[in-house]
Amino acid sequence: MSAEKFEKSKTIELRKKHVGPSCKIFFSHDPIKIVQAKGQYMYDEKGQCYLDCINNVAHVGHCHPDVVKAAAQQMELLNTNSRFLHDNLVFYAQRLQATLPEKLSVCYFVNSGSEANDLALRLARQYSGHKDIITLENAYHGHVSSLIDISPYKFHQLSDAEQNQFVHVAPSPDVYRGKYRADYSDPATAYANEVKAIIDTVHKKGGKIAAFIAESLQSCGGQVIPPVGYFQQVAKHVHKAGGLFIADEVQVGFGRVGTNFWAFQLQGEDFVPDIVTMGKPIGNGHPMSCVVTTREVAEAFMSSGMEYFNTFGGNPVSCAIGLAVLDVIVKEDLQGNALRVGQYLTNLLEKQKEKHPLIGDIRGCGLFVGVELVKDRLKLTPATAEAQEVIYKLKEQHILLSADGPHRNVLKFKPPMCFTMEDADLVVEKIDLILTVKRCFLNLPNLFSPIDFYFIYSQLSLKMPTDENGHQFPNGLVHSRGSSQGGPHQTKRLKT
Repeated sequence: MSAEKFEKSKTIELRKKHVGPSCKIFFSHDPIKIVQAKGQYMYDEKGQCYLDCINNVAHVGHCHPDVVKAAAQQMELLNTNSRFLHDNLVFYAQRLQATLPEKLSVCYFVNSGSEANDLALRLARQYSGHKDIITLENAYHGHVSSLIDISPYKFHQLSDAEQNQFVHVAPSPDVYRGKYRADYSDPATAYANEVKAIIDTVHKKGGKIAAFIAESLQSCGGQVIPPVGYFQQVAKHVHKAGGLFIADEVQVGFGRVGTNFWAFQLQGEDFVPDIVTMGKPIGNGHPMSCVVTTREVAEAFMSSGMEYFNTFGGNPVSCAIGLAVLDVIVKEDLQGNALRVGQYLTNLLEKQKEKHPLIGDIRGCGLFVGVELVKDRLKLTPATAEAQEVIYKLKEQHILLSADGPHRNVLKFKPPMCFTMEDADLVVEKIDLILTVKRCFLNLPNLFSPIDFYFIYSQLSLKMPTDENGHQFPNGLVHSRGSSQGGPHQTKRLKT
């Protein structure tokens, strides 16, 4: 029997009653109740379709039939833990390893990105015999205690919490608003030297570095793309200190960047991390994740004498799903699609940057793209409220997008990999209209007639603002009664 269906108001009431208040939801003032999804589209309880630009978890598309079939067929046969031999486990490990550099050859299967990153820390500390961890400014690596400690994105929100003494925060390698920007002579070396300085300070205080951990591309930190050469130099400093390099691919792996299967490969063939963690897209919505490392690190972990066992990690159903995801990526050329559509999307957004001063930067790779909104391109004043306005206006247009970064002013594109050029056209057209309206209201009130604004608002399906007498006119426009000379203005299409 299917679960009882509630009215949306009842669902909200029960969530408030039974679900922890710290568990936030999208669009909290008017949340969306999603009951079905397919491909890059999600549907609410009334059948309204939304274009999903958020869900990097539904990597090959929501409810992909091949993934659903693989899960159902294996579930009919067997699901048990990995203490029994099963071909799915070893076959999947073999297939996964084939996408990675040769030295990354040993897999540990777990159930979430948080579990994967927590295990990665254990591996690094056991291998090195050291405790200290270097993380990046604005980083997020998971919700368990060990990862909150290394996630400034989270622990900076805690008013009375002290930073763990074994955790050290390096500057985010952000070449747009960071310490060393794109016009700096060698930002990769400069940012890597910041890590070296931390290592030197730790050593002077008697500490020792176990690991440096970084998302291959920072996601919650604002879609930050590290300069090429940064990871190589950081790895050199960390290895010299006896530590390991952990690449967190939980958000950005499995072909999302287009040119490569793994985002760390954007740094070049001469860079190979010691540990790679993966999650979210690995199971297309099914809870599974993995840690892949070298034989040397794995042997050191075993030498602790403690057996490692994970009840659900690597179970036959999860591995069947993982295999199906890999098959779909290849069969539908989703990595190639990410490259083509991502470049198309970036080009569209670059044209909008030329048109709208509010857009300060466009950055990304494949279908991982950030649009940073600023009030002033010289001062880089974050346009936080404006970013929130854009995502809420898009939601009214049935397009789901999010904003993140330390100032919550970066629009984040990380849609399912089946996202199309037509989808890109639609969302950029709507962003253009929203920003055009805003620009007209704030800066150019005398260049457009009220009819122009009626046209724009009709395109956006928005309510026109009203004056004190209830007349609908754009803010800042003086409407002279009788100026229409006996008839309405001819509606002209606003050039966008």
